[in-house]
Amino acid sequence: MTERDQISAGGVAFRKVDGGIEVALIQTVSEMRWQLPKGIIDPGETAEETALREVREEAGIVCEPLGPLGETYYQFIDHRGGSATKINKTVHFFLMRYLSGDVRDHDDEVADARWVHSSLALEQLFFDSERDILSGALSRISALGLS
Repeated sequence: MTERDQISAGGVAFRKVDGGIEVALIQTVSEMRWQLPKGIIDPGETAEETALREVREEAGIVCEPLGPLGETYYQFIDHRGGSATKINKTVHFFLMRYLSGDVRDHDDEVADARWVHSSLALEQLFFDSERDILSGALSRISALGLS
């Protein structure tokens, strides 16, 4: 089996509402699971630029970056192309404050995008690693006095 590294970036996009903090989550088309928007870094892009682009494409919103949140690392087997490839994936996440746009304006890779109250988002996320990233983001939001 061949093996390759893949580096992506994504964001925890949030907005303040009367009831607290809401986070933009996406539901992927193929797996129908809820996760944070993220995608592969294109040549010439920084991780932060990729994260902002992916949040715009997958969640339909424009955000202001507020700094890095950390990384996740995982492995999976990709069966596309007729052979199995082991992917060693690193995802860089960034905290992002919502500026404009509508979550209904997402791209075709996404079945749904929604604003979800932060406490429900922690329960709804499919991956434990993304729940950890979101927990850290919520702590940072609180520490910055943005909640």
